[in-house]
Amino acid sequence: MKVCFFSSEVFPFAKTGGLADVSGALPLALAKEGIEVKVFMPLYKNIRPQGLHDEFAFTKLGRNIEIIFLKHNEYFHRDYLYGTPQGDYPDNLKRFSFFCKRSLELIKKMNFIPDVFHANDWQASLVNIYLKTLYRDQKIFKDIRTILTIHNLAYQGLFSRAEFPSLGIDPSYFSIDGLEFYGKINLLKGGIVLSDIVNTVSPTYAQQIKTPEYGCGLDGVLRQKGDSLCGILNAIDYNVWNPGKDKLIYKTYNSGNFQDKYVNKSNFQKEFGLQQSKNRLLLGMVSRLAEQKGIDILSKSLNEILKENQVVILGLGDEKYHKILQQKAKKFKRSFSLNLKFDETIAHKIYASCDAFLMPSRFEPCGLSQMISYKYGTVPIVHQTGGLIDTVRDYEDNGGGFSFSKYSASELRGTIQRAAGVYAKKKEWSALLKKITKFNFSWAKTAKEYIGVYERCPSLR
Repeated sequence: MKVCFFSSEVFPFAKTGGLADVSGALPLALAKEGIEVKVFMPLYKNIRPQGLHDEFAFTKLGRNIEIIFLKHNEYFHRDYLYGTPQGDYPDNLKRFSFFCKRSLELIKKMNFIPDVFHANDWQASLVNIYLKTLYRDQKIFKDIRTILTIHNLAYQGLFSRAEFPSLGIDPSYFSIDGLEFYGKINLLKGGIVLSDIVNTVSPTYAQQIKTPEYGCGLDGVLRQKGDSLCGILNAIDYNVWNPGKDKLIYKTYNSGNFQDKYVNKSNFQKEFGLQQSKNRLLLGMVSRLAEQKGIDILSKSLNEILKENQVVILGLGDEKYHKILQQKAKKFKRSFSLNLKFDETIAHKIYASCDAFLMPSRFEPCGLSQMISYKYGTVPIVHQTGGLIDTVRDYEDNGGGFSFSKYSASELRGTIQRAAGVYAKKKEWSALLKKITKFNFSWAKTAKEYIGVYERCPSLR
């Protein structure tokens, strides 16, 4: 089977979040199962490819997966992928419609006719839309089936109706049964309607998004997909996320020598200006700083949390939360480290050095951080939603983390207090760490599930 995989970000070439991690790891896992994969993404500013052509560049992912970068300096040679902290780039529709259309044109010239187009999120959804509209009568594409993976339904690619002609597709597709959404263009909706199969990144989230509470206005469209909508739990790459061989942390360790985890904690506290204390619970967070990720309730809770514990946050997001957190960082210099950026090295150090990891998300399609945390012996503290329900069971229910069901600042504080209480009991905490490091969320099982979905596509039965 041959698959063309389309994503706006792929680790290790460009990353703002979990989409990049999945887009870097899933193709490798598919290749191990015998699938031929080519990955398409934009050529961003800081990418250094192995080879260059007029229209595209290329490099290798692993041994035999070709990454094809679509070139357009005006669109992609920028400091950020999608926008600045002040807002999205105003020409994002042109940028990503170019990426999708140029990818199709390039495939026509290649000696690689896939069985499946696998598009990810709204930025790549136009690949599937174009296949069923502009390119539907082209013989070379007639047997290709399409899957769209929704990594986060909240991000839909909304644009002004006035921009619709720039897409180049028939005006009839700007309709309630196509790309129209309350008078605007909605690229994700169009992808949902025009893809053969739609999946999201955890079973629970696949059910939640069919409800008005989590459907972001698209619950009706998603319900109409019926059995063509499914949930496949994300996984992590243990070649990247493994404290036993992680070159980015202070000292490697495994479940047999957790004392070296505390070496990481002490070094981290020293490097980031925190009070060096083994007894204070160190809580980490690597996240977009947006309300979806629970930054609102965390911000309200920080004054109380920091009386007894330490917190480190890494990420970028909404400017209003930048300002709130910067004020907290000035007030609690020895117990709160704020790092407003994306930095892979710091992320690895946080997973290795912290005692617990915060994921108080309002909603969470899947989440990868809780899986990474388990491997590093860092206990997740989560709100019960989406993929966090599928992956984190509470400690009091014989699970490996701490969770709360009511989304509120007080519930978050209370859950952290419960975790701190267990942390104070060193034997209990040590037993918990040994337990969670044995959890397995590898890509092998997930890749097989995706192959099953590919095989369900109509022409592949």
